[in-house]
Amino acid sequence: MNEQNAKGAFSHAERDPALAGKDPRVYVIGENPLVAETRPDALDDDTTPTEKFFVRNNGKVVSPTDDPPRWTLSIDGEVENALALPLGEIRQKFTHVTQRMMLECGGNGRAFFSPETKGVQWHHGGAGCAEWTGVRLRDVLAAAGLKETARFTGHFGADPALDAEHPSPPISRGIPIAKAMDENTLLVFAMNGEDLLPVHGFPLRLVVPGWAGSVSHKWLTRILIRKDRHDGTLMDPWHYRVPASPMNYGDKFDPTKFVDLEAMPVRSIITSPAQGARVAAACSLRGAAWAGDRPVRQVEISKDKGASWQQAGLSAPKNPYDWTRFTAQVTLSPGTHELWSRATDSEGNAQPEEARGWNPQGYCANPVHKIEVTVG
Repeated sequence: MNEQNAKGAFSHAERDPALAGKDPRVYVIGENPLVAETRPDALDDDTTPTEKFFVRNNGKVVSPTDDPPRWTLSIDGEVENALALPLGEIRQKFTHVTQRMMLECGGNGRAFFSPETKGVQWHHGGAGCAEWTGVRLRDVLAAAGLKETARFTGHFGADPALDAEHPSPPISRGIPIAKAMDENTLLVFAMNGEDLLPVHGFPLRLVVPGWAGSVSHKWLTRILIRKDRHDGTLMDPWHYRVPASPMNYGDKFDPTKFVDLEAMPVRSIITSPAQGARVAAACSLRGAAWAGDRPVRQVEISKDKGASWQQAGLSAPKNPYDWTRFTAQVTLSPGTHELWSRATDSEGNAQPEEARGWNPQGYCANPVHKIEVTVG
């Protein structure tokens, strides 16, 4: 299925004020809560500009605080010393780190499952690769002193629930301590060299690269260190969980055979030319690929719907969890052509031609990216 023919693709709802300044190619696919996807041709920059970065919320967008330095993050639970750290102190006490890293919604690609699943119908654009500046979460946790019983985190933010009559947190997920202590997991206060925008979590958020974006909590106020897996909002048996072994549509849903969605699967997108573009017979392609916790091993391009493939050239990532940019040249005859990109990760996992691994919530669909172009 081509992206331009996918159900709901590229349609605009009335733009939310929170999207002020966003590129028009960041289009609304959910209004309550606000969700907006980026067209692949808007992701042609090595570093995704903030105005082109996708938006995913579970509750309401938090209004900007008048005094960001006083915004406080609490660390408690299985720690030796519970902390309440104002953002100003976090910025002063801990070493700053800037890295270009992928962030991707767990439902990216959901629109390609058949039958249709629950959830926001993302295509390929629920992803972006910005430069994030912050401090390592592990440095802050070390200051609190983790007990031997520390096994899992629980994340809490200031985002209000959509329904004021049911004010429980709209989302509260967590990660195993090993991922929290990874040197690439950051407490972030800047995006692309500027303070975070409200819609991206101002003034403080988590960035847990390579994993489903739901664990990268925005408007962060508390991290609870736990003995066991976190049981917060949307860590129930249905959300952000996938079958431990393949299932089919219609199979009985058994939550005891599901596992938490963690690292995202391999994916590639063609970022130039754009879908529907007119191109020269000697056509230059650019794009990006990424693979959760793993490096990208190769990217291939097909101009004959998968009958044959040619290798694309890869650029070295800037740092861990950066996406891999690729380029290729194809020679096309006059007429309309469908171009495909397929990435393979370091373990040999390649994108399938069509979405596989159907699951009730529609996570991890990663089919090859397909665009149509016309010569002449």
